[in-house]
Amino acid sequence: MKAITAQIDLGIDPTAIGARGTLWKDTETTLAGVGEAVRIPIDRAGGGEAAQKAQEHLSSIISSSKEDQISGCDLVAFAAFPFDPTLPGELIIPRILLRSLPNEELSMTAISEEGLSLEEATEEIISQANQPDLSNPTRADIKSLIPPDVWRDQLATDVINRIQDGKLEKMVLAREIQITSDTDINVAQVVHNLAKTNPNAMIFSVDKFIGASPELLVSRKDDVVQANPLAGTAIRLTDEKEDKKSMDFLLESVKDQYEHQITIEWLLNELLPFCSYIDADPEPRIVSLPNVHHLATKVHGRLSAPSASVLELVSALHPTPAVAGKPQAEAINLITEIEKDSRGKYAGPVGWVDADGNGAFAVGIRSAQISGKEANLFAGVGIVADSDPQSELDETDGKFLTMQQAIMSTIR
Repeated sequence: MKAITAQIDLGIDPTAIGARGTLWKDTETTLAGVGEAVRIPIDRAGGGEAAQKAQEHLSSIISSSKEDQISGCDLVAFAAFPFDPTLPGELIIPRILLRSLPNEELSMTAISEEGLSLEEATEEIISQANQPDLSNPTRADIKSLIPPDVWRDQLATDVINRIQDGKLEKMVLAREIQITSDTDINVAQVVHNLAKTNPNAMIFSVDKFIGASPELLVSRKDDVVQANPLAGTAIRLTDEKEDKKSMDFLLESVKDQYEHQITIEWLLNELLPFCSYIDADPEPRIVSLPNVHHLATKVHGRLSAPSASVLELVSALHPTPAVAGKPQAEAINLITEIEKDSRGKYAGPVGWVDADGNGAFAVGIRSAQISGKEANLFAGVGIVADSDPQSELDETDGKFLTMQQAIMSTIR
C-alpha cells in the first residue's frame, strides 16, 4: 500500500464529505472517508485475541508504507459491528481520509495500492463534494414490525415476569419500526439533519448504518481511557416546568438509579484488568437530548503498560448491561428468544481506530440501517422487576424520534 498525507485548505466541510461516504463526528473530532482502500475482517468470536490481530494487521500497513512517512494517527479505519458479539466484523480503511484540525484546516491521508498524488486525491474530494442529490422522496410510510400493543402486553410483560421469577436482573428489550419511502432515502441529507439537530452526539455513517449516539462505549488516547455509559431514561417535555419535573423524577427514580448502577459497576469491573487506575463520577448526572433525558456517569482511567488498543477494550466491554442486561449471557439468550429477529448493527459498537490503537467507539443507538427505500430503526429499553410496560413503550417512542425526524425531514 502507498500513502500520502498533507494539510489542505479547500474550504470544504468534512461532515458533508463524510455524509456521502464514511463519517465519525463528535465535539472534538471529525473524520470523513472517501472510497475504500481495504477491509480487514475481524473474527469477533475470538474476543480480545482477534481484536489484537486486527490491530496488528492495521498497524502493519504503516510499516509497509514507511517510505511515505505517515504516522500511526494518519491511518484510520472505521467500523460498525453487529450487536451479536459472536458475529464477524470489518475494519474499513478509506481510500482518502479527511481529519479536522484545531486550526480549522484539514489533514488528508490517501492510501491505495497504486498510490495517489496530492492532486488526484484533491480531485476525488472535490468530486465527492459536488455529487448531486439524486434521491428526493416525496412520501414515506412508518410501520411497527410488531404492533405496539402486542410488544407492550406480550413481549415486555413476559420479560418482566421472568425477571420477577428470578431468571435475571435486567434485560434490554428492543422494538423495531420500518420507514419506507417512494424513492431511495437520501442518506447524506439524513446525516446532515442528524448533525444539525444533535450537536453534542456522536454522528456516524458506516455502510449506511447511520445515527447520532449520545453514549460513548469507550475511547483510548495513548494510556487514557474514557467511557460515558447511559442507563435510565425520561421523556423530554415541551413545557419547561413539566420537563424539570421529568428530570427530577429521573434523578430520584429508584428503578432508573438501580438500572444505571448495574451498568456502572459492570463496566468498572470489566475495565479494571486493563487499568492501573480507574474511577467514575460519584453520582450520575442528567444528559439532555432533543427528545429524552438520560442518567449518565463519566468513567476515566489510565491503562497499564503495554496499553490495550481501543479494539481490545471494545471486545471486553460490549455488550454492556445498558444494551443487553445482567447477567450478560442470560440476557443475550433471552434477547434472541424473545426478539427473534436480529438487531443487526443496532446497539453494536461503531467508531474508529488508528494504527496506534487510539480511537473512539459509541454504542450504536439512535440509529438506522438504510437500504434503498427502507430504513430499519430500533429502540431499546432496560427492563427490571418493577418496570411498567406502558412506560417502556412510551420510552421507545421517544427514542425513535431522533432518527424518525431526521429521515422524515427529507420528504419533500
